[in-house]
Amino acid sequence: MTDVDILIPTCDRPGALAATLTSLGAQTVQPFRVVISDQGEEPATKRAEVATAIRVLELHGCEVEVRRHLPRRGMAEQRQFLLDQARAPLVLFLDDDLILETWVVGQMVDAIRREGCGFVGSAVIGLSYRTDVRPHQQGVEFWEGAVQPETVRPGLPTWERYKLHNAANLLHVQEREAPAPEGSRVYKVAWVGGCVLYDRACLEAVGGFGFWRELPEHHAGEDVLAQQRVMARFGGCGIMPSGVYHQELPTTLPHREVDAPKVLDL
Repeated sequence: MTDVDILIPTCDRPGALAATLTSLGAQTVQPFRVVISDQGEEPATKRAEVATAIRVLELHGCEVEVRRHLPRRGMAEQRQFLLDQARAPLVLFLDDDLILETWVVGQMVDAIRREGCGFVGSAVIGLSYRTDVRPHQQGVEFWEGAVQPETVRPGLPTWERYKLHNAANLLHVQEREAPAPEGSRVYKVAWVGGCVLYDRACLEAVGGFGFWRELPEHHAGEDVLAQQRVMARFGGCGIMPSGVYHQELPTTLPHREVDAPKVLDL
């Protein structure tokens, strides 16, 4: 698994980051390399829970690098900085407020190798919505053949696929369609937030997150735009079961007036 770099942007969420790292330490397929880009007011590694989780990963043979990356220039620049640190052919961009089932990383690696596409995403589930069943948002299109390139943009019918990733919709669908990782299935997406494994060569071929220079510091949707550029050339998909759960903390990016896929072209 040394062919995977896990790239984590973080900012002032040491408790959430510690939980995320702990779930990485429990992955059944190891070792991998972890790179953390920390833009917090205080270094996350000063917190005992973060330092301990890093030591557990290192005990398991994982290389962990923590980079202080300031000043802040927006999330697209933060992600490009992480991509510039990558060495492995596969890169997993992981948000700092998630909890992963033990099989998630292995399942995603198997899927991207099998499908030969640009990315595979495990969409995040908000378990506080577990009893909030929304049949009108549970439409899903499975890939029956190999994953193929496709164009997804705001305003197209394919954009409406995002609704599957709201609340706990994906949990309710996968309980019917793919309840166990042994029977995982890939499906068509508009984008996937929080946990996305890229073929690094494909991501770099479309420019990565280099478009950060075209955006103001306060923006959102940088991950959406990057995925849609990769999808247009190389294809991309979601996978279920997801096994990734959101800690449901308040966002650290409250200014979302500038939405990258709506202001920049594919």
